[in-house]
Amino acid sequence: MIRIKAGVPCGPRPRARSGEAFRAVVARRIPRDRMLRRRSRRDSRRFRRALSMALPTVWGTTAITYKLACPLAQQNGLGARIVTSAVFFAVGTGLILQVRHALLRELRQARKVAGAAQSVLLRPLPSRIGGLNVAAAQLSADRGATVGGDLYEVIATEHGVRVVMGDVRGHGLAAIGTVAAVLGSFREAVHDEAELAGVLQRLERAMVRHLRERARAEPPSAGPGPDSLVAEEFVTVLLLEIRHDGEVYALNCGHPWPYLLSDSRVELLACAEPLPPLGPFPLPAELPSTSCGPLLPGEALFLHTDGAEDARDARGRFFPLAAVLGEVVRIPAVSPQAVLKAVFAGLLRHASGRPSDDVALLVLQNDPHRTSTTANHPMAHHVP
Repeated sequence: MIRIKAGVPCGPRPRARSGEAFRAVVARRIPRDRMLRRRSRRDSRRFRRALSMALPTVWGTTAITYKLACPLAQQNGLGARIVTSAVFFAVGTGLILQVRHALLRELRQARKVAGAAQSVLLRPLPSRIGGLNVAAAQLSADRGATVGGDLYEVIATEHGVRVVMGDVRGHGLAAIGTVAAVLGSFREAVHDEAELAGVLQRLERAMVRHLRERARAEPPSAGPGPDSLVAEEFVTVLLLEIRHDGEVYALNCGHPWPYLLSDSRVELLACAEPLPPLGPFPLPAELPSTSCGPLLPGEALFLHTDGAEDARDARGRFFPLAAVLGEVVRIPAVSPQAVLKAVFAGLLRHASGRPSDDVALLVLQNDPHRTSTTANHPMAHHVP
């Protein structure tokens, strides 16, 4: 007779329990591995910190020991003075090299942070968006920064391809906050707003919130008056909407108008009188977008910030942007990448490699191989 105790299962143990045991072991091991990695990084930082303090201490101790303990340092002869000078020269050189090494390490870290910020703010654009061939590039006027005060974005939506090009007052790392506020609002608004005016109003509200937060963060001595840095903050913005039929609509807030490149011809696409930049003044109640005509297959729009046309050479002459574009479009079947390369090469030669302001360039070319039937089909403008 076999007796079975109540509550005690018979037969093989369920496999689920072994899986639970395995997960429990892994769960215990993962925090331990993380703790070991953190401890290793912490010990490494402590070692580098101790080393950076130890080397100057060693150099200083060497100098003091030589001066107090070496009999040669107490002599006044010419040979003794030469040896003493050589010792202190070596100590000073060592200290300078140590400080230089520390500064270079901090500079490399700052450039890594700036590069990470650039990859988040100005995301690399694909070469093709919504039936358009796209190329974009940005150049910061600050040698230590890889991101400046210029901004751009191209997004394919159900309303067409929507584009923003902007320029924040100032340049370098100080303008990153405003760039982030405007681009973040644009990336959300282009999908939510059916009209281009609604997108611009969303950008204005984002700019107002950003300036309000900046005003709270300013020191009390700055005050809310007209001399405050926040009161002088503004951003120029150009909004474009290239619809599925190729028609281009625009709203411009104080930004340079783009150039239309077509058939060896360069034409400034000035569609209307620009509105004031975002920041100093509120937008008007009515914001009708302006029609700029169709962008035919093979034609391209060249968008830029004012740093491109305002760059000067050693004689104070402005960069001839329109003339350079006129030379580029004479090349048969020129690509957007070739346009950017030619303009940047001419700009750097003109400014001797040191532009005084940030420069951003964006080229949007209607695919020359598209047929009229394809151009009118809405689904043809979306990249799979």
